[in-house]
Formats: sequence, C-alpha cells, structure tokens
Amino acid sequence: MALPMKAKLLSAALLATAIATAMHLNASESDASSQSTDDAYIQADFTTVASQVSGRVLEVLIEDNQPVKKGQLLATIDDRDFVVVVNAAKAQVASARAGILSLEAHKVQQDTSIRQARAAVVADEASLKLAQMNAVRYQNLATDGSGTVQALQQAQAQLSVQSAGLEKNRAGLQISRQQQDVLSADVEKAKAALELAEAALAAAELKLSYTRITAPIDGMVGQRSIRVGAFIDAGKSLLAIIPLEAVYVEANFRETQLAHVRSGQSVEIDVDALPGSTLKGTVESLGPASGVSYSAVAPHNATGNFTKIVQRLPVRIRIDPDQAAREHLRVGMSVTPTIRIGK
Repeated sequence: MALPMKAKLLSAALLATAIATAMHLNASESDASSQSTDDAYIQADFTTVASQVSGRVLEVLIEDNQPVKKGQLLATIDDRDFVVVVNAAKAQVASARAGILSLEAHKVQQDTSIRQARAAVVADEASLKLAQMNAVRYQNLATDGSGTVQALQQAQAQLSVQSAGLEKNRAGLQISRQQQDVLSADVEKAKAALELAEAALAAAELKLSYTRITAPIDGMVGQRSIRVGAFIDAGKSLLAIIPLEAVYVEANFRETQLAHVRSGQSVEIDVDALPGSTLKGTVESLGPASGVSYSAVAPHNATGNFTKIVQRLPVRIRIDPDQAAREHLRVGMSVTPTIRIGK
C-alpha cells in the first residue's frame, strides 16, 4: 500500500536528519571553523624579588598593590656592617698602593746603587791596569839592577790589592743587579696584591649596593611579605612584581582541537570577571608539550588497565593593545578564548 505524501515527507526528513547526525558525529573536532575552551586563564611573567644579602630591614618604601617602575627603590637593609667591610677593603687598597710606591722608590734607589757599583768597577779596572804596568816596569828595573827588590815587591803587592778590589766591586755590582731583579719581582707581587685588594673592594661595594632593594621591572607589587625591623635571609622571597602591561592568556585546548590552530590567528576572549566585554587577541604560540608531560610522576599507566584520555596542550594568546577593558585584567582571571580558524 502506498504511503501518504505526509508520511513520505516525514520519512525523508528523518532520513536526512539521521545522515546529517552521522556525518556530524564522524566529523573531526578540529575541522570546526572556531575552537574554544574554558580551561584558560590570564597569566603574566611576574618577577619574584628577593634579598641578595642577609640583614635587618631598615625601610619599606612600597605598599601592597602599588605600581612601581624599574629601578625604583623598594626597601633598604641596615648597611652598617657592609660599610665597615667596604672601609676595610679601601684601607687594604691604599696599603697595597703605598707598598707599590715604596718598592718603586727602592728600585730608583737601587738604580743609583748599580751606577755607583759600576763606576767603582771602572775605577778599579783603571787602577788595576796602572798596577799591572807598574809591576812590569819595576820587574824590568829589578832585572837590570836599576830598581830595588823592595820596589818590585811593593808594585806586585799593589797589583794584588787592586785585583782583589776589582773582584770585590764586580761582585757588588752583581749583587746590586740581582737585588734590582728581586725588587722588580716584589713590585709585580705588590701589583697582584693590589688587584686582589681592589677585587675585594669591588665585592664589598657590590654587597653594600644589595642593601638597597630596587624593582627589576615595571609592574604592580603583590605578595609583599617584607616588614620594617624584620631580619631577612639572602634569597628569601620578599614580594612579587606583576607586569600587568604584559599579561597574556594561557589556554589549555584538547589535542583534538589543534590540528588547524596556527600562530597569528585571531582570537575573541570573554572574561568571566567582565561580562559583556570581549577582548581581541592573537595566537602567539603553541606549547611544545602537554601539561602532564612536565609532571614529576609519569601519568602513563604501564599496566594492562589502560584508559585513553584526551590530553590538553597550552596555547599562548597575546592580548591586543589599546583596549579599554585590558586595564582591568588581573593574573589568574578565568577567560574563554575562541580561536577563529579562518577556513
């Protein structure tokens, strides 16, 4: 029996719906023209400020939630102990410099002694030459009977005295030259001691500078724990500075959504704390690994009981500038970004 027209139309509609439903169920999630997630939050690369030296807090110059500029003084630590160390290091530098000046003066004095010893050697050489000539002359006179044996003996004795004196002064000259070498080595040693003292002074001045805690970046103060009069240890976290001008969105998309997500795609961002406001953004980058991949304990089950779980990967989204609602954003706010795939 033929079906009425109304029944035929209803059957055709049901069949078309079933086919569309089957096609929709079989379609890949990543083929959609947009991708969205509510597992997304406002983030910022904030900086934790810590003291580099231990000491008692003398002043705290900032309040909670206060905006600060890079280089702005945040707090000071009692610096009296550090000033003492700097002054001692300065005294060591001054002493080392004075030692070098003293040694340089001794070198100049030693140069004079060397010239004096050299002159004595020259004079002794001349006297020795004269004594040698006298000894030869008196030897000839004694041989032909014109001179006495006593005169010859005196000339030979004088020759011996002059020869010994020459050797003595030559040795003195050698000692003076060696002493000059010793003084030169002492000068180099003193210069090394000066460099060491200057390095100690630089280290002391650097530690002294650490008693003034300054802001490393522009931002807003948060998580402030520093208080006047408290003793703080080096490396202890004192506060955080959050650069609200550089906030971004970190969205954790399912891996099945990311097949066509690329850097540069436009994003619409709905902020839970700002109903009715939609911010514009741009996909900046896709994370290299899922969040659980960084876990200290491996999430993968190596036993026979395995349940496949869709992983989530972080996508960093830059928030476009010059948007009025942007100044109300705070780190940790929940958002819902929608990436326009542009297909």
